[in-house]
Amino acid sequence: MSTSAAEHLSPAFPERAAWGTAGKLRAWQAEALEAYLTERPRDFLAVATPGAGKTTYALRVATELLRRGVVRRVTVVAPTEHLKVQWADAAARVGIQLDPTFTNAAGTHNKAFDGVALTYAQVASKPLLHRARTEAAPTLVILDEIHHGGDTKSWGDAIREAFEPAARRLALTGTPFRSDTSPIPFVRYEEGPDGIRRSASDYSYGYAEALRDGVVRPVLFMAYGGAMRWRTRAGDELAARLGEPLTKDLTAHAWRTALSPTGEWIPSVLRAADKRLTEVRRHVPDAGGLVIATNQTNARAYARILHEITGEKPTVVLSDDAGASQRIETYSQSTDRWLVAVRMVSEGVDVPRLAVGVYATSTSTPLFFAQAVGRFVRARKRGEVASVFLPSVPVLLEHAARLEDERDHALDRPKKPGEEEPLWSEEDGLLEEANRSEQASDELDLKFEALESDAEFDHVLFDAQQFGLVADVGSEEEEGYLGLPGLLEPDQMAHLLRERQDRQKPNARAKERHEEVSAHRALQAQRKELNKLVSAYARKTGTKHAIVHSELRQVCGGPALDQASGDQVTERIDKIRNWFVGRR
Repeated sequence: MSTSAAEHLSPAFPERAAWGTAGKLRAWQAEALEAYLTERPRDFLAVATPGAGKTTYALRVATELLRRGVVRRVTVVAPTEHLKVQWADAAARVGIQLDPTFTNAAGTHNKAFDGVALTYAQVASKPLLHRARTEAAPTLVILDEIHHGGDTKSWGDAIREAFEPAARRLALTGTPFRSDTSPIPFVRYEEGPDGIRRSASDYSYGYAEALRDGVVRPVLFMAYGGAMRWRTRAGDELAARLGEPLTKDLTAHAWRTALSPTGEWIPSVLRAADKRLTEVRRHVPDAGGLVIATNQTNARAYARILHEITGEKPTVVLSDDAGASQRIETYSQSTDRWLVAVRMVSEGVDVPRLAVGVYATSTSTPLFFAQAVGRFVRARKRGEVASVFLPSVPVLLEHAARLEDERDHALDRPKKPGEEEPLWSEEDGLLEEANRSEQASDELDLKFEALESDAEFDHVLFDAQQFGLVADVGSEEEEGYLGLPGLLEPDQMAHLLRERQDRQKPNARAKERHEEVSAHRALQAQRKELNKLVSAYARKTGTKHAIVHSELRQVCGGPALDQASGDQVTERIDKIRNWFVGRR
């Protein structure tokens, strides 16, 4: 292998580097490489946002260590079978030959290769075998998406057992935070002033930095609500509107009803997403779309709906096998419109042309959300904008608003008084298993029966700011947002969004006049909506209703609620909606 070859491996493998980046290594990659070679650590944790080029960086480290004789073998550990192949292909471009077909039954790797690519599950099943391999020669172990080492205690123990003898360990992750407190192997934890131990990275390159450097795309989140109706296990029929303040249980079931392919919400959102993809392809001809589904049944149903909408059969990826890897590769190299998958492309898989996404899964953890959005942010040229369609669910909107936050994995995290568990806390284990086996959990299916749903455009979230007013699907207002150009600088996008919103407000007022809604009834409805939002926000934050109203009045101005005008109440409604997504 050669250092020269490593230098010429594209930082955005397999695409070229983004605008403004170095011809050989991006600035962050060069800086992180210098830090590594200067410190010569046995363990090194590099945290870089999805799409930043972690593979290129790791392979450059590998070529340097091999060239200097520090190591003689390379072992890459990745989350999925497909990623093993992806790593082997990337390594081959710089002269490092990795065997992604190595099996535990083989025992030793083929001498024609410089090392192997494994999955975490493969290591966990026979840790002593991989320990013996690691001891046989000085080895660099690259642990891709190292947070998987904390998936279960047995996995963590196995990874420690297998790679404790390694000469060097390079850990990589784009999403270091986890929702649990399982320690991650070979990660250093430092205690803060609050007594909580948090992961300490040796080099960090966050989404906000990458966005400023033009390495990743900004993301336009298109939120959709609507009316949902379902039947509970007890036989009761319930109805609610997704996007309005609801209890935790009602939100969960309204969300799952929306994702049911038997209703109208999914077809409406898929049609909207396809319109957005058409607009993006005017400027980016090969732009592709990805639908992330909860389970195999839904994925197949979504694919049928997309076929009806577009007249083109989408690529469907349902399992983690060699055939699935080939389908992803074929899609990546084509100009086909849509890819539908359950889990395989939620993390690490490199399809740079993906520009439009539909988050049609009920998984709500910040880790999974960040991984999923990471599939769309890899920039290939200046001005590209990613568009992600998602249900108007508070937890998802909060994740979207906090996309630029940098978080560390915290141990010993105390639960705050009154703090609620995550929305899917009781079901996440079942959902995780359903995702892995790509079959819906019978226990979850028994909890309700989706009866009907419809969709309405709720708002756009961009740079943690909310734009737009509720509008019907297919309306002129919705079309104005779906038709935004596919190539825009972030400041240009924000300017256009403000223009669209300003144009929508007069239309909304004209519609109200046309419907001849009496002033007192309109104001009564506005006050009712504000009170619902205040009540939900008070529950979320543990604050008294009166204090929330007082804060809104202080920020927005104006008299008490019973004396406030319609415009003043509307301003408070807009303000508290921003609070829900972390925009204070």
